Amino acid sequence: MIAHGQVTEVQQDDAALRLEHVIPLGNPVGALPATVEVAVIGGGIMGASIAYHLAEAGVTDVLVLERSSLGSGSSAKPLGGIRATFSDPSNVLLGHRSLAAFESFEARFGTPIGLQQVGYLFLCRTEIELAAVESSVRMQNSIGCNSRMINPVEASELNPFVDPSCLLGASFSPRDGYAEPALVVAGYAAAAERLGASFAEFTEVFDLCTDTDGVHHIATQRGTVRAKTLVIAAGAWSSWLGDKVGVHLPVEGVRRQIGFTAQQPQPHPTVPFTLDLSTTLYFHNYRNGLLLGISNPDEPPGLGREFSYGWTRAFDEAAAVVAPSLAGQQLVGGWAGLYENTPDHNAMIGKADVPGVLYATGFSGHGFLQGPAVGEIIRDLYLDREPFMDPTPFSADRFSDERSLFHEVHII
Repeated sequence: MIAHGQVTEVQQDDAALRLEHVIPLGNPVGALPATVEVAVIGGGIMGASIAYHLAEAGVTDVLVLERSSLGSGSSAKPLGGIRATFSDPSNVLLGHRSLAAFESFEARFGTPIGLQQVGYLFLCRTEIELAAVESSVRMQNSIGCNSRMINPVEASELNPFVDPSCLLGASFSPRDGYAEPALVVAGYAAAAERLGASFAEFTEVFDLCTDTDGVHHIATQRGTVRAKTLVIAAGAWSSWLGDKVGVHLPVEGVRRQIGFTAQQPQPHPTVPFTLDLSTTLYFHNYRNGLLLGISNPDEPPGLGREFSYGWTRAFDEAAAVVAPSLAGQQLVGGWAGLYENTPDHNAMIGKADVPGVLYATGFSGHGFLQGPAVGEIIRDLYLDREPFMDPTPFSADRFSDERSLFHEVHII
């Protein structure tokens, strides 16, 4: 006989089954301010960097709104490449400036970021690729980089997984490498908070409008915040926000996936972050295993971030030519996240024609490696100061004129 209020084992099992399908929700801390000087929507590398650079310059009434936890969007990947290896001078300048910030990050903020400067190795398998990369290297070095062209044998010496017989040449940039985005986001956020900036996690923006006085009203599930200046840094969700305030920001999310091989008793040889320009295959060390990836041209736009194995077929086909021992590798872990792509696969950074609106979005896979420099630029645009470089090429207005579009070679 079961006493009144007693829970049976069956009922306990049913409750456990139901709870397995419950999504845990984060708990926001404290009340939102009614008004702020600057509101930044998006708490990834861009939002954290922007908040820090503003606060460092004395603009401390800054609130960063993030729909989930900090760094949970496009910045959520376990490792992120850092490089100045591009074919467009503006991208090189952003990468070069950010490299210096990554190198000094631990000393400045007391936060290790897992920085590994193993270099980037871009593999060239056609005459067109080789000529384009040779031209890029000359331009990069004129700006202050240390890239160089190497022959196929040298490439295979740097990376023993690579088959030199399929190559015509490669570029190697030893200062490049990778770091851990989560640690960088946390470091910037902590430093910004120490200076007076605020972060509101688990705070979803429902609506956005601008009143006749030019004040931006940001509606969330926790109430409405009014801001004199709005910075849109929400990655794949930026288009909707831009439309709300009359700013055209053509960004769409596209799922990108990577896989991890098993950790070995002894580490693999340390290799550069290696990329095949013909297929976009890439790989590098991950502790005692390897991280593998490739751009999947068949992936439709969307905001889904569920892991699947469909991309591995393209990876294996490419690896069979470029790095045969990597074809058919068993994966023990995977990650799926979002690229935030623009029509020309380059960033949008600037001050909108709409008063009090700035944007930093659409980085198309380059956001982490350009984040430190972009934080500086948004700070300077807000303060009406001259940035370290001219950000005009990154204006969202460029999409109305094909002659203004980027034609970047080093896109993965």
